[in-house]
Amino acid sequence: MLPVVFLGICGYFAHHAIGGSRGTEAREARLAEISAARTELASAEAERDAMERKVVGLRNDHLDRDMLEERARALLNVVARDEIIVPYGPSNRLY
Repeated sequence: MLPVVFLGICGYFAHHAIGGSRGTEAREARLAEISAARTELASAEAERDAMERKVVGLRNDHLDRDMLEERARALLNVVARDEIIVPYGPSNRLY
């Protein structure tokens, strides 16, 4: 009888070590979530860096006239007479 009880207890702990809330299956799921979060973080950092590059030319201490003119034209929807306009769709962004 004692070996059966011991085997049952070992089976119980083995089952929870593999499939429990802190077992190896849950660990793999957490690692997958961490990987997805790191990918999302890298994407957000790349987007932030792109925005920072666009904004750095418009700061008060260093004003880039070309960047200012580009942003003013984009916001006001104005072009010069000698410029050629190439329309892009919403999914085909230049930057």
